[in-house]
Amino acid sequence: MSTHVLRCAGAPVPIALAALPTTQTGAIPDTTEIDELLPVLAADSLPRLIVLGEDAALAAVLTHLMRTERLHVEIGYVPVDKTYGSRVYQTGTGNAAAKRALEGRATETPLLRDDTGTVLVGRAVLTGVGGKKLEGEAYVDDTQLFSGKVTGMLVSPTMELPGIQAAVQKGIRVRRRRWLAGRAAQLGTPGAIVTRDGIRTDRPVPRSSFYRHHESWLLIR
Repeated sequence: MSTHVLRCAGAPVPIALAALPTTQTGAIPDTTEIDELLPVLAADSLPRLIVLGEDAALAAVLTHLMRTERLHVEIGYVPVDKTYGSRVYQTGTGNAAAKRALEGRATETPLLRDDTGTVLVGRAVLTGVGGKKLEGEAYVDDTQLFSGKVTGMLVSPTMELPGIQAAVQKGIRVRRRRWLAGRAAQLGTPGAIVTRDGIRTDRPVPRSSFYRHHESWLLIR
């Protein structure tokens, strides 16, 4: 088994990963940096790549693997601190997550993407433009999530099928939310700002869709 670590933004290296070959990269790995690793991983029948970083880093790796049809690569995820993604996939953090990434088994896991071809790992937040409320209509499969104006819309992947869940964000305070599960979540709106795994889009969009990709990814757990 060929195992390589992708260390993002100088993340502290857990003891369990200290002896492994490591590539240093920025907070968001560049596609060229990922491509340089692929021939090394391809030399083994069971390639394994461990992403040491945040949700956005893992999302960038999975997006590139999806677009280049390389989802056969086993992926370990080692966040330094708790993230939305670490909660969804129950990876743990730090050295505990590192041991799981080394010793665990790859499990087929639903892959969530949006209409731009970008993978979502932890959470997407859709809000109105200029601090205004989000206006429009949203559905999860055939069930209406909301119609009218709300503070925002939340979308997250799930470990189990159908693979996606969405909820209405009602305010700053933490409240018990009603999540709807399905295969796809769609929003139509006069304008929305989309933030995926902490990365905010520059331009408002009139619509946004998140849905389960036809292929799964291999998460080591």
